[in-house]
Amino acid sequence: MKTPVLMAVVALAGSLTVNAQGPASAARTTKAWNPPRTADGQPDLQGTWVNFDSTPFEAPGAPQLPAANPGVSPPSHWGETSSSTSAAPARRPSMIVDPPDGKVPVMRWAEDKRDYDLERLGDSWVHETPWVRCITRGVPGGMFPAGYNNAYQIVQTPGYVVIRYEMIHEARVIPLDGRPHVGKNIRQWNGDPRGHWEGNTLVVETTNFNDRGSIATSAATGRIRGIPQSEALHVIERFTPVDGNTINYEVTVDDPKVYTKPWKAAIPLTRDSQYQIYEYACQEGNYAVPNELSGGRARDAAERQPH
Repeated sequence: MKTPVLMAVVALAGSLTVNAQGPASAARTTKAWNPPRTADGQPDLQGTWVNFDSTPFEAPGAPQLPAANPGVSPPSHWGETSSSTSAAPARRPSMIVDPPDGKVPVMRWAEDKRDYDLERLGDSWVHETPWVRCITRGVPGGMFPAGYNNAYQIVQTPGYVVIRYEMIHEARVIPLDGRPHVGKNIRQWNGDPRGHWEGNTLVVETTNFNDRGSIATSAATGRIRGIPQSEALHVIERFTPVDGNTINYEVTVDDPKVYTKPWKAAIPLTRDSQYQIYEYACQEGNYAVPNELSGGRARDAAERQPH
């Protein structure tokens, strides 16, 4: 017999639009919206959602990230997308909504660690983000828009919600049955998620992170890209459907070893039933890291030459 998790992962390959919806550009309702239900009574969030969003991650005036190594930048055609421009949400002052100034309250040591790694990208793979290494974009980093591949497929089976990320081909399996988190000695790149419903809102609490990842891995997150995470990281995500074509995504990040206080980001997800998710063939040992390191060795050789 197939387990619910296996059923969900198998279902990822097929079309999962159960309830017909209007176009992605449909106007949002002004009153509380009651979404359709799955067969087991969950609010139905299933479908393909995108967040191609031009809103800056932090508010204008936030400190800027030092220049990164351009050797791992993607080609321009990777930015081409089948998503219609009507699916793009309205531009806001910033994706950071708390603190009110729109700036992430990062501790000085964490920015120093980010800068240390950026300056040594050609020295060793350990200085790169887990995204460039094709490990993961992280949680919640995988929900922050990048320059391309900003699509997510949500699948629901009894007792579970599965989120398939277009970027780095990750499938995140979220139990809803109230089970406790794994033991504190078990630490994972993307933590240990547990979900429950508060009305129509899916709430996902994630703990048990390791301290090897980054809170954000896309250059679109500006100075937050490469900020380290600690084992104290605690993430709470809220997925609230507000109409047939929009989910309000909010995430609260609490890591007392990295930030002076918790902070929150908010990003709308827009239904795009026409969007096609293809394989993202990324794995450790891809060309990006060897090319970056060979560039570092060439730099070292040039510096040894007499002037």
